[in-house]
Amino acid sequence: MASSPADEQPSDTDELPTVPPAESPADPADPADPAGSNNEANEQNNLVEICREQDGNNTEAGETTTTTTRKTTTKSECPASEWVLRPPRGPKTAHAAFVGRAKIHGVRHFLWPRHAVTRRILWLLAFMAALGLLLAWSADRIQHLLSRPAHTRVSTSWVRGLPFPAVTFCNNNPVRFPRLTKSDLYVAGMWLGLLTHAESQQPQATFAATAANLTANPHMMAGLSEPRRQWFQRMSDFSRFLPPREAPGISQGLLDRLGHSLDEMVLSCRFCGQDCKPQDFITVYTRYGKCYTFNSGKGGRPLLTTVKGGMGNGLEIMLDIQQEEYLPVWGENDETSFEAGIKVQIHSQDEPPLIDQLGFGVSPGFQTFVSCQEQRLIYLPPPWGDCKSTPISSDFFETYSITACRIDCETRYLVENCNCRMVHMPGDAPYCTPEQYTECARPVLDVLVKRDNDFCLCETPCNMTRYGKELSMVKIPSKASAKYLAKKYNKTEAYIAENVLVLDIFFEALNYETIEQKKAYEVAGLLGDIGGQMGLFIGASILTILEIFDYVYELIRDKILFYFRAKKKQKTESKDTSLPMTGPCEALRGHSESAGYAASMLPPPHHHHQHHALHHHAGGRPGYEDFTC
Repeated sequence: MASSPADEQPSDTDELPTVPPAESPADPADPADPAGSNNEANEQNNLVEICREQDGNNTEAGETTTTTTRKTTTKSECPASEWVLRPPRGPKTAHAAFVGRAKIHGVRHFLWPRHAVTRRILWLLAFMAALGLLLAWSADRIQHLLSRPAHTRVSTSWVRGLPFPAVTFCNNNPVRFPRLTKSDLYVAGMWLGLLTHAESQQPQATFAATAANLTANPHMMAGLSEPRRQWFQRMSDFSRFLPPREAPGISQGLLDRLGHSLDEMVLSCRFCGQDCKPQDFITVYTRYGKCYTFNSGKGGRPLLTTVKGGMGNGLEIMLDIQQEEYLPVWGENDETSFEAGIKVQIHSQDEPPLIDQLGFGVSPGFQTFVSCQEQRLIYLPPPWGDCKSTPISSDFFETYSITACRIDCETRYLVENCNCRMVHMPGDAPYCTPEQYTECARPVLDVLVKRDNDFCLCETPCNMTRYGKELSMVKIPSKASAKYLAKKYNKTEAYIAENVLVLDIFFEALNYETIEQKKAYEVAGLLGDIGGQMGLFIGASILTILEIFDYVYELIRDKILFYFRAKKKQKTESKDTSLPMTGPCEALRGHSESAGYAASMLPPPHHHHQHHALHHHAGGRPGYEDFTC
């Protein structure tokens, strides 16, 4: 038969999946094939074929048929609710499709059923070995990521100018001995080790009652010159002294008056070739008493900067430590020192000085050169590091630093245990009296140092600036300059050699060093490592994993659809059992039996695509009815 134009046009039936040819349903009268022996798949396939055949028959008869919508002129024979059914895609189909398009190396070899069993087993073993290596490597990489590794990167940056650091220096002697008054000696004599108690019958006497029992320390007196001994003997006689009712504390006013004066200590000072100004210094108080900070940046003072590196482009200061005014020392005392010279700390402007722990010493009779390099430290917060990234919770300091944390902690601990504070501690608590210094403050601070990690846990800030130092020194004065310096400052040559020192602080080069702690392994590195190993061992990628998920989704979807279709079919069959068969084939068979037609008179079954027509004349009218059985 010549194909019509309608046959050449693509229709929706072309999109149906290829269905294997199914045999025609056997006649109910055929004893070899009883009624109802066809399975579900054959019924669905035959139903699709019936609709296709009816579409073709209607086209040959010249009737109007729209193939794109699959509507037949005889809706009762092929209802729309039936011809839209297709053979559902089952789990076996999804499995076969996955095996055919799988990109994982080796999968198709051990999943394809047509391969030999031995070959499939060997491929399965090879695949499992590769998968095991991949999982072991991936577990190692994940464990490495969970360990939060970090590494340190050091880099150097060159700049046109650098802010000069703050320089704090203190004389090792906190109190100038000749400046003591009787009141000062009464208040601080026991604290400084200059006085001692005479034998008394009242060990529990009050502070005022025991004033008359104070006397000069005989061991200390033995080391004084005769003029000093006579002077101190008069100072330590409190027989006619009226003491105050309450013991005064060791205050900043006392140390300010008795400490070494900046004007008397500084013989010369130059910064970058120019003379220093008084406003370049401020007074600070530490465990060494009255100290001074150069270039503090506080109180609206501008920060000094340097635009060159090397000697002569920083701070050069000559100091007189005034050893003849040092306190006489007899025995060990925390407030007096065996050393002569100054203590120096180089720090940033945001960090308070902790010179008793972080300072370095400079001796008289030497010129000390300090070559510095600024170091900017950047640490990682937890869990990669252990730095403190949160702001400081302190009433005394605005910026967090280790020294600020320690001073704040010591202050709070001392106030809680002794109800007083030392002179270098911030706050508004009363200053400790000499008795409180001796009986409470010193023992409490010693205990605090021993159990520092229990009470004062000062973490490293995530960003901080420190200064690396290299020290060198030469002896001064030389024999050639001793007479000149002695004449210039109206001192003897021996005095110059024992009391004068020169401190020269400068940048080695106009650069700074950045020491940054960085994450050594992150999620991106983990994905890259696992992805590379996936490609090496099993030839997979992230998209391959998505294909596996898609395959699992299709399996679950098909099982769910099969479940609901089976449930719907059971309901439909239960309804069909109560209704008479009205299909065209059943009507024909019933009519033939009643009219006495033999079963052989019905058209024999032909190929799947052939059409069968029974021309039945009724009532003498030339009408034809096309249907298929």
